[in-house]
This record gives sequence, structure tokens and C-alpha cells, in this order.
Amino acid sequence: MNKTTYLLLLLPLLVAFQSCTKDETENLDSRLYSVLREADPAQGLSGFIQPKSYEFDRIPQDPRNPLTAEKVNLGRLLYHETGLARSPLQPEGTNTYSCASCHFASAGFQAGRFQGIGEGGMGIAQNGLSRERMDTYEPEKLDVQPVRSPTTLNVAYQEVMLWNGQFGATGMNAGTEAQWTPGTPKATNALGYQGVETQAIAGLSVHRLKIDKNLLDELGYTSLFNAVFTDFPESNRFSPETAGLAIAAYERTLLSNRAPFQQFLTGKTSAMGAAEKRGAILFFGEANCVSCHNGPALSSMSFHALGMGDIDECPEEVFKAPATDPTNLGRGGFTQRDEDLYAFKTPSLYNLKDSPFYGHGASFRSLRDVVAYKNEAVAENGRVPARYLSEQFVPLGLSDADVDDITAFLLFSLHDPNLERYEPTQLLSGFCFPNNDAQSSLDLGCN
Repeated sequence: MNKTTYLLLLLPLLVAFQSCTKDETENLDSRLYSVLREADPAQGLSGFIQPKSYEFDRIPQDPRNPLTAEKVNLGRLLYHETGLARSPLQPEGTNTYSCASCHFASAGFQAGRFQGIGEGGMGIAQNGLSRERMDTYEPEKLDVQPVRSPTTLNVAYQEVMLWNGQFGATGMNAGTEAQWTPGTPKATNALGYQGVETQAIAGLSVHRLKIDKNLLDELGYTSLFNAVFTDFPESNRFSPETAGLAIAAYERTLLSNRAPFQQFLTGKTSAMGAAEKRGAILFFGEANCVSCHNGPALSSMSFHALGMGDIDECPEEVFKAPATDPTNLGRGGFTQRDEDLYAFKTPSLYNLKDSPFYGHGASFRSLRDVVAYKNEAVAENGRVPARYLSEQFVPLGLSDADVDDITAFLLFSLHDPNLERYEPTQLLSGFCFPNNDAQSSLDLGCN
């Protein structure tokens, strides 16, 4: 048989295969569009679409902190500015850390390691995984938190902030005034802002970042503050409050709007593969993940006890995270309500693969393990009494293939490949970012 004859015999088979593949693809697309419309009957597909980061009128925002291009630009700089690290507990920490030390772009605006380290940390190689404690810092002086650092990506869709929702004076935190303990970060709620703004303001003090006119003069920021905050009297214009408002404005524009799923929603069906589409059909359909993970960020303002492990149980060395820390009580540790105990906020699901730690206690090291855990619904944390577990924490009855497909959807369809577009090209101080310690400077190849 010559080559021409062989090709002529093979051609009908190729055409038939391509036709089947096309039919299968179109069927998946149709099914996914259908379950999405059923998942949000009021808005349909548009209920999951994120705006562009410059479409300020479409981005949720605090009415007391309206978004402007100038404010967002100032916030972008301040968020990464290691020159604000002027209140360290030890002098060698000066100018070495920033907000971005625990929330940087290439890690999906998370920490890059199971427990973020701000002041007292060194290095950022392996996307932050290799950041360690400076040898000269005693553990009790490190700036660390007893919980996994939550992402600042898509926080525009978060009404209250942190795993326990303690930051934010409005919405579901109305009526929690008795818990805004004077002298603690929670007292920042008394300023009356929403969660993103409240956390940004409080975080400057919590993470030992200094804001005053003398420092801002030195670093070259006063003209930017003068241009952005004309409605603040000059006596209060150069303060943690105004700096926090600028940082919050910037954080609200951190949107994963270039992820393949976002492209699919706007008509580019080829952006997602077949396994990802099958996973999405399950996610929004039979598995009903959408009951908690909904809206443009696939998050929600719901809190659930899923029995996941706490960070002190991690196999790595953990700092300042005792088993008795009230953070381990979740929402109930803040509200002091029994029904809120061990319940943690539903997180956004975008760019999770950028930092390989999952759950409030970083107890999972792969997304597939998280999906399998929720499918099996067997609590891993013996400290959580069964009566507190969420009613939605029940076996899903998914097959291994189903778990694989949902994992594919989470890993690839929800991954925005270029979050670095949100970083500044350089800081006014000229320092390295997100860290500026000697090891990080070597790792980053700057200064």
C-alpha cells in the first residue's frame, strides 16, 4: 500500500475523530454554561465575571474610600515599600520588610511558605518557601501570625477580613462592638471602615511599619499624599489611616481577571481544557461547591467548621503559635458566640497553586488533598468537637476521577498567570521588594 492510498483510507477516521472531539467539546461547553446559569439564576454568567482592574465603578469599594488611579498608585508603592520598616524590634530589621513580605504577587498574594515571616525573616528564594528566621532574631521577636497568611487577591469581594472576620465595622460585624478591645488591633474597627480598609490600617502597626510626615518626606511620598488626600487636614494627612486607605484601594484592584475561567465566561471556550470543564461542571453542579464558593471571587462571607488542622500542628518549625491561641477558635474566638466556634471564613479559590499550603493551618500541601478531604468529610483536627462541624461538611460521593477533574479546574482554570502586573517597577526609596534584607537582595538580584 502506497502512502497516498494509506492517507485516503485514514482520512475518514480522522474526520470522524475530529467530529467526535468537536461534539464532546461543544457538549461540555453547553453543560458548563447551563450549570453556571443554574448556580446563579439572578445574574447568570455575569455573576461570576470580574471587572478589569481599572474599571473602578465596577469594583466593590468602601464609600468612604472611593477608588482613584492616583490613590491606587500610591497604595501600590506603599504596599511594597520596605523603606517603611522603621519600627522593628531589632535594628537589623530596619528597611527589610513590607506588606508584600507575606502577600506578594508570585505567591498569589500569599506568603509563599506555610507561616509568613515579616520582620526577622531573611531570603525569598523558591518563591518565598526558603524564607527563614534571621539567626540574630529570637523567635518571640519575629513578626509572624498563628495562622496561614490569607491572600489579598480578590479582597474587594470580602466584607470582613481575616480568617475569623475580625476586621470591618460594617455588615456582619455590626453588633460586635464589645469585641473591639481598646489597645488591640480590633479597636481599629472604631474608625468605621469596611474590612479591607480596617485591616490595611491596623496592619501597619501590627507589622511594625512606620508612617509619619518626616519619614514620608525622606522617602519622597509627601507630594503623593498631598495630591490624593486633599479632603484630610494637613495635620492628619500623613498618618496610618490615610496610608491604610491607599493600600486598601490598591488591594481592591488585585483581581484575577485573566484566569482561563474568566476568559471562558466571556466567550473564549478554548481557554479551558476538557478535564477542567468537567471539574467545573461538578463544582457548580453535582458537588455543589458553589453553595459556599460563589460570586466573582468564588468566595463568600460564610464561616464553616471543617475540622482542618491548626498551624501549630505543622511538621515544620512554628513560631508564636500555641495550641491555645484564640485564633484556633475561628470566628468564635472573635465574636465569643458558641455557634461560631471553629468556623473559618470561606476563602477565594483563585491562584491557589502559587503557594502550596492550604487551610487556615496550612495542614494540606496539595489541592487534590483538599478536594479529597472535603469529598470524604472526615475531620482531621481532634480539637474540634463533632457538634461544631458544619452541616455542609458531609461526604460528596465523588469518584477519584471526579476529584481529579475538580482539582484540574482549581489548579489551571482559576490561575491568573501574570499577577506581577500589579507590582511597581521600582520604589521611591530605591530599595528591593517585597523584602530588602541581605539574603533577599541576593535572591532577587537587586541592590
